[in-house]
Amino acid sequence: MKSYLPNFLKQRAYLTPQRTALVFEDETYTFAEIFQEAKETARKLASLGLQAEDTAAVLLKNQPHTVIILHALQQLHVRTVFLNHRLTPHEMLYQLQDSEAKWLISEKDFEKKTAAIHQLHSDLKLVDRRALAALAPAAYHEADEFSLDDVCSIMYTSGTTGRPKGVLQTYGNHWWSAAGSALNLGLSEDDAWLCTVPLFHISGFSILMRSVFYGMPVFLMEKFNEREAVKLLQSGKISIMSVVTNTLQRILNELGEATLHPRVRCMLLGGGPAPKPMLEACVQKQIPVFQSYGMTETASQTVTLAPEDSLKKIGSAGKPLFPAQIRIVAAGRDCKAGEHGEIAVKGPNVTIGYLNRPDANQKSFQDGWFYTGDIGYLDDEGFLYVLDRRSDLIISGGENIYPAEVEEVLLSHPQILEAGVVGMEDAVWGQVPAAFIVTNGKVAESELQSYCEARLAKYKIPKKVFTVGALPRNASNKLLRRKLLEWLPS
Repeated sequence: MKSYLPNFLKQRAYLTPQRTALVFEDETYTFAEIFQEAKETARKLASLGLQAEDTAAVLLKNQPHTVIILHALQQLHVRTVFLNHRLTPHEMLYQLQDSEAKWLISEKDFEKKTAAIHQLHSDLKLVDRRALAALAPAAYHEADEFSLDDVCSIMYTSGTTGRPKGVLQTYGNHWWSAAGSALNLGLSEDDAWLCTVPLFHISGFSILMRSVFYGMPVFLMEKFNEREAVKLLQSGKISIMSVVTNTLQRILNELGEATLHPRVRCMLLGGGPAPKPMLEACVQKQIPVFQSYGMTETASQTVTLAPEDSLKKIGSAGKPLFPAQIRIVAAGRDCKAGEHGEIAVKGPNVTIGYLNRPDANQKSFQDGWFYTGDIGYLDDEGFLYVLDRRSDLIISGGENIYPAEVEEVLLSHPQILEAGVVGMEDAVWGQVPAAFIVTNGKVAESELQSYCEARLAKYKIPKKVFTVGALPRNASNKLLRRKLLEWLPS
């Protein structure tokens, strides 16, 4: 039997219509206003032919109109594909075709990318968000409730084969993610969340969903700016902010000898373990840091470390949120405390599977558990320590980079015979990709740079390329990336 909840935004607008929902620079919107504008936008989109169970993609910035459009698509019960605007047109094309999106809603800043996509995919219907205002509205069915089993959003995450996988996120996943977060972090009537992370990431979109569930205002920034973020964090208007190590460090640098307003009760830290000196600096400034572990497949964080444990459990991601479970598995059995194995998670916040990937689903989902591919262990108190993010994952400024995806592009170059990519330490971004290549002739650095720029997002392009005679491999001819790490200059 399916489970239902009232239409999220409609219910929130009914319960607390005049409560602030969104603040962007000098613009403020109530929940009633967001709902009204979402309905009007839904009527405009309906006039283009969008209807329930269709799939549409969005390529939009962190702006109020994006929030309205995302809610409008939910009102239409349209599956939404979130495109990372840092990707190249070729990278976006795969996601659009794999998801069978019929529409792409975008804006002026991305005209060159959408034009390039349309040349390669002429059946795709392009919708400029500015053109919506001129459309005649059409009727649509306004749902009173949502099935928690229905797919709400699709976000692509790279796999070890280099082919991105579409993660199916249901309305229930988002609901239970918000519920688990509230049970862990607590919830106050005067909470306000500062969102500087992209809305096309689960970290950003989950904040919008929590805003509706909690009746909580979101202070939205188009992109992270430490000076503006610190102003807000010192203003007394903000209680929670989502950060990665790089953004938190930039906030600390901007603060200097100052600290944050006491109303700030949570800095939710994702994207990998935090260095001890940074945590100690936060303790000195009485900045409460909640370290966490999560992914697109778990609709944001699924494990969180409370601030009182941050220094005595250095490197730990914490314990699971209340509705979630974790286990460490090796060779088909549960590992003992301290024993390394694959992290498996279970809970109503976990995706129902990958789109069009029965092979990945069979591998990753067993007996209700999702096997993350990440390696970690639990200590004797049940705290999770993540050793490798999906084995070879590179985390650069909070962005996930899979070596196989970069290697695939390098190997497509006619003069590159072999390629291996690993993460190299970087003072600004934490890690950046470095490549080792075997060639059949000299490849100019400028040529390789241009070649990658046409096929990879900027943050995925190797910052260092080393030409070698051969790559380290095992008896099965599998590339040994751990050996490449030893080859990096110290």
